[in-house]
Amino acid sequence: MLEWIKSSIRLLRGEISTNKLIKRGLKVGANFNRQGHCIIDPPHCWLIEIGNNVTLATGVYILAHDASTKLILGYTKIGSVNIGNNVFIGAHSIILPNVTIGNNVIVGSGSIVTKNIPDNVVVAGNPAKVISTIDNYKIKMQSLMNDNNIFEEDYTLNGRITKEKKDEMKDKIRNRVGFVK
Repeated sequence: MLEWIKSSIRLLRGEISTNKLIKRGLKVGANFNRQGHCIIDPPHCWLIEIGNNVTLATGVYILAHDASTKLILGYTKIGSVNIGNNVFIGAHSIILPNVTIGNNVIVGSGSIVTKNIPDNVVVAGNPAKVISTIDNYKIKMQSLMNDNNIFEEDYTLNGRITKEKKDEMKDKIRNRVGFVK
């Protein structure tokens, strides 16, 4: 019953389940994580391939078609979308048709990916541009992690965070970032 309710809510939001998209031809690798409000082009999903260990954060759109040409040409432009392995696509990003995203890539929140992205980079913006290598990004984040607060899983909803821990977290990260497991 709960799964039926979740499915109905997704449908009302315009989402089609990953399983239904796979039946239509979407290719998805192992450890695929699709958070809520993500749209993977339902009428052209067979043109989309997603690798292993890929996360789509909330509100990501992946489009394999562009209907802007329908009025002027009578045809909709289509293009394949290929997403490599070990890719994180940030919240509310849009991936447009005819794009390949390489392996080991982070796409920053709100980015619009209009061109191919090479392996081992961080991209962000509109249009998305390379802003760092993965190695440099990791070094930068590790440096912040050493200088700031780290919180274990008991500081999350899954870890049943208490009001006291919420208040502690807010105090410790005031005016700086922290990291949670």
